[in-house]
Amino acid sequence: MAADLELTPVGWVASPLTDPVTAPRQGDEGAPPAWLIFHPGYGDALRDLHPGDPVFVLTWLDRADRSVLRVHPRGDGNRPLTGVFSTRSQDRPNPIGLHRTTILAVDGPRVRVSGLEVVDGTPILDLKPVLDAGTER
Repeated sequence: MAADLELTPVGWVASPLTDPVTAPRQGDEGAPPAWLIFHPGYGDALRDLHPGDPVFVLTWLDRADRSVLRVHPRGDGNRPLTGVFSTRSQDRPNPIGLHRTTILAVDGPRVRVSGLEVVDGTPILDLKPVLDAGTER
């Protein structure tokens, strides 16, 4: 078991969303397109990305509360407290965001994606293709 773990963000999200409280909870709930801005030096990693490609964006939800272990799902106090590993809550011990989206454009170190529900400045950890049955990469 690794005692030390180091993650290095590869970029950040540029989004019109600025307030985590009012941001959509999921991408399909009215989230706007956003730019993924990659640090210089990742150009080769961005090769072969194309508009229309479905991708997973992994983010570090840096404004999350890492001490939270149970939440009312979707912030609804009428729902019972539920362990965060059974929810999509951003508040959790390791606030890694997983977002399925589609590439709209690639412009050098910037990748435009459809409906992304994270706020401006959120660190990007990785970008991975969505592999459907029969897809080879």
